[in-house]
Amino acid sequence: MKKIFNKILIAIAFTALVSSCQKDDLALNNPFVDINNLGKGAYVTLNSTTNVNLNSNSPDASTVGVKIDPYDNGVKIKEVKLYVYKGSSADPKAWKFIKTIPVAGTTTIAATGAEIAKAYGIPSADLFKAGQSFTFYHQVVTEDGKTYDISNTVGALESASGYNACMRWTAYVVCPYTSSMAGTYKVLSDTWEDSYPGDIVQITDGPTPNTLNMSAVWPGQSAAIVNPLIITINPVTGAVSLPSAGITFEKYASGTTYLAKNASGYAFACTGSITFRAQLFANGTSDVGYWSFSLQKQ
Repeated sequence: MKKIFNKILIAIAFTALVSSCQKDDLALNNPFVDINNLGKGAYVTLNSTTNVNLNSNSPDASTVGVKIDPYDNGVKIKEVKLYVYKGSSADPKAWKFIKTIPVAGTTTIAATGAEIAKAYGIPSADLFKAGQSFTFYHQVVTEDGKTYDISNTVGALESASGYNACMRWTAYVVCPYTSSMAGTYKVLSDTWEDSYPGDIVQITDGPTPNTLNMSAVWPGQSAAIVNPLIITINPVTGAVSLPSAGITFEKYASGTTYLAKNASGYAFACTGSITFRAQLFANGTSDVGYWSFSLQKQ
């Protein structure tokens, strides 16, 4: 019995030794286990936004752009190839090449309307319409000739705010705001569902210049008005904003009130379109996400 037991111990020891050797050789058999055997990519981060509005009245002379910084992970970035697409596309083959910009520390990435039109090969008058958006894509080129863009990097790099990655950005063709955009509008969309697509609403001017009262949409007929939802429009660009503290604009039968803040969007007098997006908070504190609506003047 003792002899058998000793043989069992020897067998266990041998198995442990083999297992240990296998673990030691794992990095050699599978090099991806060791992070030091993996290559390094490259990307740029957003330093600041310089301008993202193209004036529809003089698009060729308008310049849009951002400032970027190369992410310091030991990989030297040589340049950024700038591409553009009317709307958005994840397919690099659809992008239009604008130019190559050398990178040295904080670098401005910018393009004029004339450069965008040249990239498309069509006259500016046929390309730029108020309300259109253009997405600009960065293709990062390292000193050893490797390239990185949204097509060969993981989506989490962009979606995780901690990385502050700037692989693409969007510019809009805007038109100046007139003294009033009050009138009859059709609801095209409302993700918050205070109103519904096809509803006809009456939008009125706000109490001060360059403001509109959007209460006919939010809360519309869905809830009681706590405060009128008054948006402010930049007279030069048509960009929409709310007071920094936001506006508590509606109250439901349950007693829940909703605060809207961090608004964005555009009110384009030349096309009669209004887009609005804001972050909503239940009872002023509980974040329920971003919601939006769009309207078209009739």
